[in-house]
Order: sequence, then structure tokens, then C-alpha cells
Amino acid sequence: MAKVKTKWVCQNCGYETAKYIGKCPDCGNWGTLVEEVEVKTVPNTQNIVIEDSPVCLINEIKITENIKLPTGFEELDRVLGGGLVQGSLVLLAGDPGIGKSTLVLQTAGNICRMGKKLLYICAEESSSQVKLRAQRLKVNSDNLYVYSQTNLEAVTNQLDNIKPEILVIDSIQSIYTSNITSTSGSVSQIRECTNVLMDIAKNKNITVIVIGHVTKEGNIAGPKVLEHMVDTVIYFEGDKYKSQRLLRSIKNRFGSTNEIGVFNMVESGLEEVKNPSELFMKERTDNYAPGSVIIATNEGTRALLVEVQALVGTTSYPAPRRVATGIEYNRLLQIIAVLEKRIGINLSKHDVYVNVIGGIEIDEPAADLGIALAIATCYRDVVVDPDCVIIGEISLSGEIRNVSNLEKRIYEAQKLGFKKVIIPKLNKNLNDNFDIEIIQVPRLMNAISACVSKK
Repeated sequence: MAKVKTKWVCQNCGYETAKYIGKCPDCGNWGTLVEEVEVKTVPNTQNIVIEDSPVCLINEIKITENIKLPTGFEELDRVLGGGLVQGSLVLLAGDPGIGKSTLVLQTAGNICRMGKKLLYICAEESSSQVKLRAQRLKVNSDNLYVYSQTNLEAVTNQLDNIKPEILVIDSIQSIYTSNITSTSGSVSQIRECTNVLMDIAKNKNITVIVIGHVTKEGNIAGPKVLEHMVDTVIYFEGDKYKSQRLLRSIKNRFGSTNEIGVFNMVESGLEEVKNPSELFMKERTDNYAPGSVIIATNEGTRALLVEVQALVGTTSYPAPRRVATGIEYNRLLQIIAVLEKRIGINLSKHDVYVNVIGGIEIDEPAADLGIALAIATCYRDVVVDPDCVIIGEISLSGEIRNVSNLEKRIYEAQKLGFKKVIIPKLNKNLNDNFDIEIIQVPRLMNAISACVSKK
């Protein structure tokens, strides 16, 4: 009997080695190597038939418009770039319990009500468990097929029988193919199953939605090549102890990757939030404290108003703490350095905490001015005018740089009833049809004087 050969494969990056080593030399992670059976197949070159497509000039190629199927959720369609593209492969990832299966099942119900046929593969649950969730979500359709199966070959056989237009895999880590002897969820299985699903999407023109798990670091579980193979990668984010959920696209071959969708988790499922600014603003109270400001950030084609809070307190330790929630840590350090050098605020013996309310992540520079004013006003124990919105980017010299999509941000502030907005002086040629006071400031010092509440 031939000896079974094994290999050690990193579950994070797919690196292979003949023996176990604690740290993966490719990605640098510890304890990610798992032993798998090595299977070598010798292809029969005599029976291989190569399907070759003709070579043609690019000017002679005829293209057809990608048919985008609406999902019934405007927020999801916004992230997808208008809807599900026929024959595409979409990967939806998120933390456990965040609501991935709920979102997909509600979307499946919406699509089936449009007369489309959908096959839902529940690899982690039984059919009765999916039925219980469907009853809670009020999903009921004669076009929705549920199949509790983990074997990919059995799934492909059902495709020929049912002939669905949309295929849902929940989840890719639980599906396995008999062509590979490794366990489901391994790098080899995920890579091979995704490759088969990609062929199904392209050759049979079936839209495939795949649900994926994430690691404790927040990355999609499995090899990084998984994200390169699919057409669209969407993250479902949010604090599971709160009701707000954010849908963010990090890769989209058919649309923008800057759009976000906002949902609210309720007892009956997920509800769309058509105006996220109102959702983030409704928890504000009349007891305004120092260090609280409203900023206007831009997510794709949408302007959002969010609250940024800062807390500055003295410390007895030689190294003060810097904690950033919702913004980049290095960006916070840069803003603190500008405040110390250009404004004269000594924070070397103070802890600084900055938090973005609502669980949203802000990565654009237009939030710099708001963050700086939150820290400065908390340090000086003064209150920012609650009717004021802050917009601007801070340079290392303390100047306020111009930002993009400024008029859209001002309109959002005006719509929610704010009385004034502080913007960079470098922004020229603004529309005069604003019913809101606009204060243009050249430097950070001027912005601090303009934002303080006179009440």
C-alpha cells in the first residue's frame, strides 16, 4: 500500500511546506498551518479538448449591456452599483451573528417575488431551520428552493434540474468537493469550490452569491486569492450589540467601491435607512458637552453627518494614551502634533480618546478639522456650537485645505436644520442658494474661534 503523503498549508495565505513550522514564512502568522493530504493527479493529455475562442480586434467585439437585477433593497443596490449583474459572483462577508444570512434570505424573498427562480444552499443549517427564519422574516415564495447540502457535486446536479437564475451558497467554508481529500474550510477546498462556482456563474449565466466567514482580525477566512476570483466583495459591518449595520463594498467590477448601505436590525429582520444622517443624529441630547462636534463626511455619492466626540484627561503615566475608534490611529497622532505645534496645546501629559458615534469608519481627510476642534474644545472645556457643522482638511502647517463634494455636504447640513457650517476658505465658487450661514476659515486657529458656542 502506497504511503499517504501530507503537506502543511497556511490557512491564511495558502503557503505550502513539507513539515510543520510555527510561523508562516509568507504571511508571518503563527499557528495557521494545517496538515492536509497531498493528492497528485496526472492529467490524461490524450482526451483533453481545448475550447478556443477566436481572436478578434477590440473594435469588432460586440458587447451586450449587463442586466442588473434589483434586489428589493435600495441600499444594497447602491453598494452593488445598481443591482446584481447577471452571471456575476458576489462574496458577502461579516462577523458571526451580524446578519449575513438574514440579509441574503430577505433579498432572496424580494427577488423571488419578481418571478425569478432562486436556489438557496444551506450548508450550515437544516432546511427546517431556514424555514423558521423565513417565517420570522415573512419570506414566502414558490420560486425559492432550499437545499441542505455540503457537497458541491450534488449542488451542481440540482442546478440542471431546477435551472435557477440565482444561486446562494451559505457558506463557502462549509462546502466541499470530492475531487480534493482535505476537509471543508481548508485553503484547497475554498479555492477549488470558488473556482467551480465561478465557472458556473460565467458558463451558465447564473448569478452566484457566496457568504464567507471572517477571521478574528476581520479578514475573510481562506486564501487571499478568494477575493481576487470573485467579481464583488462586500463586508457587512456593525456592532452586534447595536442595531445599526453597514454594508460596504471593497471590490466591485461593476460599480464604485466607495458606496455604503445602512440598515437597522429589528425583530422582523433588516430595515433600510434611507437617511443615515438622521439615524446618527437622533441620539443627540440637549446637554452638549465639551469635545462633541458634528462633521460632514462623504461616502461615495452620499453625504453623511456624524458626531465625533473627544475626551482629554490628565494622566500620571509617562506615556499618555491615544485611543481612536472610527478613525485611523496615525491620523489622530498627526492631528495632535499639529495642535501642539501650531495652536500651543500641550497634550504630552494628557490622554486623548476620540470616538465616532454610530460605529461608522471615517477615513477621508475632510474629517480632520472636526477631530481637531473636538480635542481642542475638550482641552479648553468649551462647548462647540450645536448648530454648527465642521468640514475641512488640516495641513501640517495648520492651514485648512479644500475638500471635494462640498456643496453636497452643505446641503445635507441644511436639510437637517443646522444653522451654520465652517468650511475652508480655499473653496471658491460656491452656490449662493444656501439657506445656511457659511463661515470660511483659512487656519485652524480661526476655526477654533468660529466654532465656540456663544450661548
